[in-house]
Amino acid sequence: MRYIAYYRVSTAKQGASGLGLEAQQAAVLAHCACAPLAEFTEVESGKRDDRPQLAAALALAKKERATLVIAKLDRLARDVHFIAGLLKAKVEIVACDLPAANKFTLHIMSAVAEQEAEAISARTKAALAAAKARGVKLGTHASVINAQARAGADAYASSLSATIEELRVQGIYSVRDICSALNARGIRTSRGAQWHPTSVKRLMDRLADHDIASLAHRLRTFHSTNLSG
Repeated sequence: MRYIAYYRVSTAKQGASGLGLEAQQAAVLAHCACAPLAEFTEVESGKRDDRPQLAAALALAKKERATLVIAKLDRLARDVHFIAGLLKAKVEIVACDLPAANKFTLHIMSAVAEQEAEAISARTKAALAAAKARGVKLGTHASVINAQARAGADAYASSLSATIEELRVQGIYSVRDICSALNARGIRTSRGAQWHPTSVKRLMDRLADHDIASLAHRLRTFHSTNLSG
């Protein structure tokens, strides 16, 4: 089989690391069972249509009367009009995940992919609107959002400190036993879910960190008072 291989990754980081790229190369080689005449790799977002590497791959495929082979249809685009333009280039295109697909199938699949992309965009906008309604400042730096989340989790953990101490007095120490005891009392996690060993372990770690921080604060206060005196 005479073919030109085309690969696309969405970020420069993926292109440099081979993340995603190696999987595409393996899929193409497994499908074709022979080396390509040439390989073209694009580092670009699927939402953009100006892809010089794809244009070069199509031009060479047309010149060599070879097939353009891609690992997955979504490596081309989620734009039905863009797919239609590619098909007009009169170059045979094969997607390894749809080896039996014809031009009509490619049109349908690209339309479905485009609809999926639009649905994802709509869900993202709805989630952002809901976050804004809750008072979240959109555009806030990720580190600030993470800090706010940690502060909330720490505050909730502190509210359970007395309960954990009570369980310890009763001889309940292990993570699994504490997990069972909290669920038996109807106490939920900060997200309203039942406790699991992993979430209990995180709770215990937060309480331990809080105890260490509290002790450090008391020591600083003690030294400061004595030095000033």
